[in-house]
Amino acid sequence: MTKKEIQDQITFLKSDYIRIQGDLDKLEANGGNVERAEKQLERMENELKDLRKQLAEAEA
Repeated sequence: MTKKEIQDQITFLKSDYIRIQGDLDKLEANGGNVERAEKQLERMENELKDLRKQLAEAEA
């Protein structure tokens, strides 16, 4: 992946993360099951971590 593609992927994941976090807040407020959303956020956090590592390596 190119540096630009990595940055684009990070931007996309961040916006998706924010959306899911908002959904999670709504679920919590209404007493819904938040387990699936929490797992999805955790997966996204790990993916962001990996992408940031790739970006740092691409810039080195």
